[in-house]
Amino acid sequence: MFRVVRTLGLAFGLLAAILAAQGPEFAQQYTQRLGGALDELRRSIAALDADAQATGSSREAALDRLRANPDAFAARRGEAARADIERLKTLEAQKQALDSAQSPLGRLFVIARDPDLGIARAAYGDYRPAVPTTADGIVAGLLGFFAAWAGWRVTADFGRHMARRSRRRRVETTPV
Repeated sequence: MFRVVRTLGLAFGLLAAILAAQGPEFAQQYTQRLGGALDELRRSIAALDADAQATGSSREAALDRLRANPDAFAARRGEAARADIERLKTLEAQKQALDSAQSPLGRLFVIARDPDLGIARAAYGDYRPAVPTTADGIVAGLLGFFAAWAGWRVTADFGRHMARRSRRRRVETTPV
């Protein structure tokens, strides 16, 4: 029985290692999508700035004009441009945090702390599991393995302890 429990614990640990090793690969794909979103936002805002400058306005003045325009379409474009500017600031801060992550798994924690849900959904939708060949993937896999294996061992040891305790009680309470 103990051999079966130990084998199951090892299998559970290996499964957890494979799953945990996917984290750094997902973080890599998220980071790539983040870079693409930043490039597109910068391009869009640069076009807004160029149009504002060509008409003798600042970015803020152009946005105010758009938002105050009685034409609903123009007003909505002004709001969308302001939202793009705010999103650019947020994504640039996240990119900086990702770039400055010091630990092998630091990018995962940066993403988990404050993900851009649109980017995360898109990365997850296109995500394909990969065999970890980077230090991040190997470390994550080992952490996943040891956490699952240790959890399994503690659970199995507790189960054996409770079974022994139950047997002792039955023996002590059995009439002779």
